[in-house]
Amino acid sequence: MLLARGLDCSRGGRTVLSEVTVSLDPGVVLGVLGANGAGKSSLLATLSGEIAPAAGQVTFDGQPLSSWSAKALARRRAVLPQAPSLAFDLDVRVVVEMGAYAFPELPPREVESLVTRALRLADAEAFRDRRYGALSGGEQQRVQFARVLVQLLAGKASGEYRVLFLDEPTASLDPRHQMDLLATASSLARDEGLAVLVVLHDVNLAAAWCDRLLLLAGRRVVAHGTPTEVLTSTHLRQVYAVDARVMPHPAIAGQPLVVFSRPAA
Repeated sequence: MLLARGLDCSRGGRTVLSEVTVSLDPGVVLGVLGANGAGKSSLLATLSGEIAPAAGQVTFDGQPLSSWSAKALARRRAVLPQAPSLAFDLDVRVVVEMGAYAFPELPPREVESLVTRALRLADAEAFRDRRYGALSGGEQQRVQFARVLVQLLAGKASGEYRVLFLDEPTASLDPRHQMDLLATASSLARDEGLAVLVVLHDVNLAAAWCDRLLLLAGRRVVAHGTPTEVLTSTHLRQVYAVDARVMPHPAIAGQPLVVFSRPAA
């Protein structure tokens, strides 16, 4: 399991988060919410091992995260950043195959099977033989999602704990594919035992697809719990400085629905 205790996160010498304690449990989707600049991406980068903690400790399977090599981490966790970059215009199939680079022992036929499954899960099968650079931003995001799925699914045979980090993965997607991506992440958490951390801005998407939420503001954790516990008018006013009405979802039992009020002119 990945566990952070008393974690401080910093960017450019400035502390953006203080005293965060959180665990990423297998089978659970944790959504991270907060206003711009709240430290959501910094928290993800620190928990994934991309930047070092300013204070506190992060452990992975009981060992300090800093003691893990990049190669070993790549076999156990995958990260989809806000804006994935690609220096070369490759075939989509080749981009998705990159997810298997940490598993050189896999035979080509197995890699091919993983690529096919990941493309299907990401609804990107139609792009398989196209050039990555010819795709729209949303289509590229679905391809990158398939790539990280290959990376995690390749490690399934070991039965070890695995983590998927998604940093604002829905930003360039249309409503259907926003829901599809989060539904896939949720299904894999449940069926494959993945731990998933996803940074989101849409609180209603978070309520729909996340098992637990972490709400950030003022360099601190404002609330941590189920969507119903976290998404309250008081918490949302504190975080977003805007009034919000929270009500039972009219179509989905047990799910809250948030309606933000337009600020007075």
